[in-house]
Amino acid sequence: MLPSLVDALAEGDITHPFPIQALTIADALAGRDVCGKAKTGSGKTLAFGIPLLQSLPAGTTGSRRSPRGLVLVPTRELARQVADVLTPLAEAVGHRLVTCYGGTGMDAQLRDLAAGADVVVATPGRLIDLCQRGAVDLSRIEVTVLDEADRMADMGFMPQVEWLLRHLVARRQTMLFSATLDSDVDRLVRNELSDPVYHEVVSETPTVSAMAHRFLQVHQMDKVRVVASICRGAQRTIVFVRTKRGADRLTAALRAEGINARAIHGDLRQQIRERALRQFAEGRLPVLVATDVAARGIDVDDIDVVVHFDPPEDHKGYLHRSGRTARAGRQGLVVTLVLWNEHRDVERIQKRLGLAQPVVEMFSNDPRLADLSGWDPASVSVA
Repeated sequence: MLPSLVDALAEGDITHPFPIQALTIADALAGRDVCGKAKTGSGKTLAFGIPLLQSLPAGTTGSRRSPRGLVLVPTRELARQVADVLTPLAEAVGHRLVTCYGGTGMDAQLRDLAAGADVVVATPGRLIDLCQRGAVDLSRIEVTVLDEADRMADMGFMPQVEWLLRHLVARRQTMLFSATLDSDVDRLVRNELSDPVYHEVVSETPTVSAMAHRFLQVHQMDKVRVVASICRGAQRTIVFVRTKRGADRLTAALRAEGINARAIHGDLRQQIRERALRQFAEGRLPVLVATDVAARGIDVDDIDVVVHFDPPEDHKGYLHRSGRTARAGRQGLVVTLVLWNEHRDVERIQKRLGLAQPVVEMFSNDPRLADLSGWDPASVSVA
């Protein structure tokens, strides 16, 4: 690895690789196409970022509209997070990184691209728009990264991703990272990667067993107060809801209960979303209320509790949401609130995940809400 990269990593107190980094970086530096299977929060950004930045020719900054490296991500939030990690490393090796995503003005991004970019981190839709405007030329891309490919498939971005890949040169290095490799992602691997080497980070235990799970039967009129009681017992909590309106309503209700909460969803201005995420990551905002789409790509460590205010649609949704906690070997708590008519759906999710957990009736004045990890749900009667 380049000494300048090593020094830049050391300045960020990064001296030892995460498992996905240890598995993939050597092959990526050797120029191989890499397919990495690992969940969010496993250190994937450096796993592709280090070989991407080291492999690009030195001194290319200022090449107008023609970057050499491309990172495609599904969301604006993930684009910003990838840029935050890689920008200091890019500067250390003399490369310029530009971030392009929708939901915000294009003028600044046009100026950044016109000034020259070695690496572009972008969401698919905005990058297509920039290509069609002639603001960026993809014909010189040498290394392509598809980050969180499963999320891009889930969000319906595969046609856009495939459009962009058709505009790249055939001979390039491609790295793909995803939590799953089924259906559309598998097709993408077969069609776009050349003789890829596969690496997978296998947890010592299944994902769900790294967390404490609690399923609480609550009453509709008491539901918000139950969430408020849970939040008071934690330093950092994400609460998931199904809809944007639901996020706004719950945020207002929690604030009325004295909880410092902010919502994040697609109808909010990008500046508001980024400020909420920044405050949450820095620990100044203890509670984030999020829709599924808005929360994809959130990469914040030390989240104590994930609350499913609205139960997820299926077991995959449960895992994607719950994976925001219990990261990097830390413990985490996942709480699912269940109304009387949601039992069957929750039991179906439990069965798919192998969770033999009772649904325990609980009211907002129950002292156990202050420490849900500290009691055994199997020891109480089922609701």
